[in-house]
Amino acid sequence: MQCFSFIKTMTILFNLLIFLCGAALLAVGIWVSVDGPSFLKIFGPLSSSAMQFVNVGYFLIAAGAVLFALGFLGCYGAKTENKCALMTFFFILLLIFIAEVAAAVVALVYTTMAEELLKSVIVPTIRKEYGSQTDFTQVWNSTMEGLKCCGFNNYTDFEGSPYFTKNNAFPKYCCSGNVNRTTTEPCTREKAEDKLVKGCFDQLLHSIRTNAVTVGGVAAGIGGLELAAMIVSMYLYCNMK
Repeated sequence: MQCFSFIKTMTILFNLLIFLCGAALLAVGIWVSVDGPSFLKIFGPLSSSAMQFVNVGYFLIAAGAVLFALGFLGCYGAKTENKCALMTFFFILLLIFIAEVAAAVVALVYTTMAEELLKSVIVPTIRKEYGSQTDFTQVWNSTMEGLKCCGFNNYTDFEGSPYFTKNNAFPKYCCSGNVNRTTTEPCTREKAEDKLVKGCFDQLLHSIRTNAVTVGGVAAGIGGLELAAMIVSMYLYCNMK
């Protein structure tokens, strides 16, 4: 009985923490959606590079909503010993765990396919909005400066963009991978071809691979917590009257 009470108390505290984290992510997600530029100013190039591949605001809102609901179900189910709430908590966590495993397998096996999918979406957007949409242009400038890269693939991504049409040149980052180096000369096609600065997707992949141990450790830790939460919720469910 004492063991059951202890596990019940720890479950309530754990899910309360999840509930608060969900509320915080919801708040940040709404902030990013409403005022993206201020988010970039605070968190810098890393946040801007992420914003090229996912809509950070909507992603945080979705993640926050899921954590918010999970925290509430787990806390409510353990506090009131409600079997329905605990079983719902268990199945939602199980679905998330399966989805994460499937996503990891797809990311490892179908990296090239994912690159082609992103390319088909991002490159046309660059050619349509870079140089005309201020926020979009600032995000890409921060990304290229932070990662020392040029475009999604390379300088050719900017051909036909409003910026290229207006200036008849590529962004300065495409002619120098060194962000500390300043140049007043336009980045012409010849210079861009000579420098051939890598695309941001390749640089991002390189950064992820460089920190693969850390990324893997975090993923394993999250997976372990999810498994533990499922085991505990099922233990409480089976030992309730």
